Amino acid sequence: MTSTPRSPRARKTPAERRAEILRTAARLALERGLERVTMQLVAEELGVRPGLISHYFASADLLLCEAFARAATREREALLPDGEAGLPPGQRLSRFLRRIGDEDFADLGRLWLNARHLARYRPNLRRVVGEQEAVMRDVLTSVIEEGVRTGDFTTDDPLGACVVILVAIDGLDSYANEDGSFAHPVLDTLVAATAERELGLPTGSLRGDD
Repeated sequence: MTSTPRSPRARKTPAERRAEILRTAARLALERGLERVTMQLVAEELGVRPGLISHYFASADLLLCEAFARAATREREALLPDGEAGLPPGQRLSRFLRRIGDEDFADLGRLWLNARHLARYRPNLRRVVGEQEAVMRDVLTSVIEEGVRTGDFTTDDPLGACVVILVAIDGLDSYANEDGSFAHPVLDTLVAATAERELGLPTGSLRGDD
């Protein structure tokens, strides 16, 4: 009886393999925390030897930094997708605020808490966190500036309004690890109310379903 020859396993290109490693590390960072991202764990997830991971990333610190940058970038793109750039600024901001409060993005809040804590002791991560914060400020400020240009928003300081909104989001994210024992209705509308106040909007205008 003649056995059917196995098809040779497709060999990934270096770029494909590196992207796969980074994608896996970013997922693990969101699911388990940055401090759990090790070459050994990523190798186990991919079913490869740890030496393959170190071939593409010289150190665990470098892998951790790039994993955080990838995770933060992907989540930011999901919160403010380029495909919605043509929407009215108020609608874009409303959707952003609604998404940021969804349970789907709870891990993102935990990831930022995690990264900022670890960044105190890891200079490379501190640099990457700062870079990602700057990108988020630029993206959100551009939405606010467009809203001012179209007359949807009223503020003399778009960047300042952006910073206040992001600080409100970060403050709310500080509850991301809570067990749910504390709750108050003000937390449900805190960020939207802050944005409405900063941008001269009527109460509730950023809380619709659009």
